[in-house]
Amino acid sequence: MIISKRSAAAVCGLVATLAVGLFPPAAAADEPSGKPAPKVDLVLDVSGSMRTRDIDGQSRMSAAKQAFNEVLDAVPQEVELGIRTLGANYPGKDTKVGCKDTRQLYPVGPLDRTEAKTAVATLAPTGWTPIGPALLGAAEDLEGGDATRRIVLITDGEDTCAPLDPCEVAREIAAKGIHLVIDTLGLVPDAKTQRQLMCIAEATGGTYTSVRHTDELSGRVSQLVDRAADPVAVPVATEGAARCADAPRLKPGLYSDREKFSEHRWYRVDVLPGQELRASVSIASDRAVDNDYGVLLRAVTVHGREIVRGSEAGDGRTDVISTGLRYPKPPVDDVDEVGPAPETVCLQVSNAFSAPDSVKTTPGMPVELTVGLVDSPDEPSDAAAFGLGRGWWLLGLLALAGLIAGLLWGWVSRWRVAVWRTN
Repeated sequence: MIISKRSAAAVCGLVATLAVGLFPPAAAADEPSGKPAPKVDLVLDVSGSMRTRDIDGQSRMSAAKQAFNEVLDAVPQEVELGIRTLGANYPGKDTKVGCKDTRQLYPVGPLDRTEAKTAVATLAPTGWTPIGPALLGAAEDLEGGDATRRIVLITDGEDTCAPLDPCEVAREIAAKGIHLVIDTLGLVPDAKTQRQLMCIAEATGGTYTSVRHTDELSGRVSQLVDRAADPVAVPVATEGAARCADAPRLKPGLYSDREKFSEHRWYRVDVLPGQELRASVSIASDRAVDNDYGVLLRAVTVHGREIVRGSEAGDGRTDVISTGLRYPKPPVDDVDEVGPAPETVCLQVSNAFSAPDSVKTTPGMPVELTVGLVDSPDEPSDAAAFGLGRGWWLLGLLALAGLIAGLLWGWVSRWRVAVWRTN
């Protein structure tokens, strides 16, 4: 069962972005795919609490080993996989030593299934739970290249190495714009562990799963490994400006950014006559925020005239809030040899988030912006007017339907009264 703090996944994920784990068939041996191999780092908790026997009559460690063997047998050929441990080596009480106890058990790369299984078989529950340092180490394991990258954290408890808060570590990783997703799995977790693992996952657009049976663990890890091989769109990191004149010029695509509470950020898009701009934005509340919030997306001319806007409000029931807009630019009849000149449209992304004073404002909340340019339809779009747009015809239709319904109801009521009087 997948659990989210209130709703979430990436999305951020962000915005968004949790596809089902089915991936395309591998290319033929003599036909290179040309795509970089996706990378996955499995991070396994080997702390002392993994001795607890509460998963299908066996210890959590035994359940994890069984699941790993099944997962390693099913790893797709094109996935480069590594294994990192935390709490596997130091059994003592020295905090400084225990909180550094994370190491790469099997390097990220082409998988030798026998070698990886042998490495996992040697593990025994031992020490501390340094989740924050392990995530930093896993991020380093996956450095380099443009491939899809995913960390899958499997643990049975919360981090024991504060003040290095693993949730803050995940936010720092996300703020780097390296498009690394962290999925978390809690083995028979308590409420406090759940909250921490949810926060870690949501900070990078990942998922959180509560696990109480061995088959759930192996099935979910296999699904996440498969998902790394999915041909999903990877957002391009960008940074909006405080005003349109300094804003980055965006082409059609998917972009990620960060925005502080109540901040406004600007971006620019060139729209040719005969094209329709379609834009949407999602902001993820990856930390505790006040219940009432909102997001606004505006399209404005370079002279400051508003063209169209989209807005959405929330009341604490979801961790991701989204809105969008459409702006069709009419075609022109007279075009010189150079071609039609594009119009620069300024996109403003604003949020109305607030939070208690104890909540950190940095890094900003994850923003995912989608920009699309398509050929305009022959008929003008109702989406290009202010607010409700040219959708007055819909309001008129509803009003007409209400009028007709009222007249019919009045006629039926008078008929029933007349019948009652005659009787």
